[in-house]
Amino acid sequence: MPGKILITGGSGLIGMRLSEMLIDQGYEVAHLSRNPDKISTYKTFKWDVNEGYIDESAITYADYIINLAGASVATEKWSDERKKELLHSRTDSINLLHQCLSQVEHHVKGFVSVSGKDIYGDSGDQLMSEESTYGDDFLAEVCKAWEAAAWQMRELGLRTVIFRLGIVLSSKGGALPQLARPVKLMAGAPLGSGKQYMSWIHIDDACRLFIRAIEDTHFEGVYNAVAPHPVTNKEFTKELAEAMKKPLVLPKVPAFAINLMMGEMSEVILASQRVSANKVLQTGFTFEYNYLEDALESFYEEAD
Repeated sequence: MPGKILITGGSGLIGMRLSEMLIDQGYEVAHLSRNPDKISTYKTFKWDVNEGYIDESAITYADYIINLAGASVATEKWSDERKKELLHSRTDSINLLHQCLSQVEHHVKGFVSVSGKDIYGDSGDQLMSEESTYGDDFLAEVCKAWEAAAWQMRELGLRTVIFRLGIVLSSKGGALPQLARPVKLMAGAPLGSGKQYMSWIHIDDACRLFIRAIEDTHFEGVYNAVAPHPVTNKEFTKELAEAMKKPLVLPKVPAFAINLMMGEMSEVILASQRVSANKVLQTGFTFEYNYLEDALESFYEEAD
């Protein structure tokens, strides 16, 4: 039954792994890209969100669209300009897809989009479910706007699934190599109080969840895409040091030092989000990596 999947943000960390896994399962995969002439393993259609342009044949090609587009939250400091970009790179891309889908004859059956656990703001050690109240900091506002854009797809009769992603763990990019760097240099330490919760998910489980959302038509609405056992930053740092066989020597890195280095972006590291995986578990989905120890071993055993 595999069909044709169109991916936005396909050249990113999740997009590349997801494309591999889809191909392995017999799907055809195409990407939307600003530079389709760049050498790519995948069929690539042109779009330019800033120009409001999209190659219509991308829309007529697809059975399902997986939307991963959005500027990276953690690569540079949040100037006002950057904050606009973080927001618009997420909402404008979906609005462009929506506009094209409403104007072109197509056979798209479903739309799967990412959002973030950051929608819950800094919620301490409270366990957050999909029905919990939202935060009101910058990232929470971005997530709200992002989800509102994705919901428009339901007006077009498309089955719409939104995954609120936890910290996606991969040795090839994202947060993990950044968190691992000080540990590698024997300078690993919990950040801030160390008590803030980190809700994480192994990249392969995240990708399996996307595939499951395509295949299982019962998936609809919002789901937390996090492993069942969130950990505190202190536990995360300890497990990471163990997986890398490195000692933890330093005391905690104080919050003010992180604020100084990262500015407002320190929200990403210092906010506590303890997010529940129950709704996903109730669909019958099984995580390959339920516990952080197993997830980290999958990356650092290979390195030995």
